Amino acid sequence: MRRLWAAAALAVAAVLFWAATSDAVYDLTSPPEFSWHVLARKAYSIVAFAVIGFTADKALEPSARPALRAAVLVALYSAAIEVVQFLDGSREGLIWNAVDVLCGAAGGWLGALVSRRSRERRATR
Repeated sequence: MRRLWAAAALAVAAVLFWAATSDAVYDLTSPPEFSWHVLARKAYSIVAFAVIGFTADKALEPSARPALRAAVLVALYSAAIEVVQFLDGSREGLIWNAVDVLCGAAGGWLGALVSRRSRERRATR
């Protein structure tokens, strides 16, 4: 089952990496007439990173600190996105880059927690 989760984690990570580095997706999700678009983008980035954290936790061997492991892995993934965006010409600045990486860590942490809760729930049935 871990191999299926690993394939799912890689597929989700690849699709979301493409979406995070696509100008078309950025334009679609950041309409200028919506003044709260930055907050909305941060919120759904946490959700997307949670999906990655969830699938990664399912794919990886058990850990003593699964939420910490997922937070670190997804933060590194988020940092890689920031590097590609910078190389593509994005000039958000280091503070916003750091916020994005923290959103990645928060999402990864949240995803691993949900994964663990679902395992615990199944184990008690």
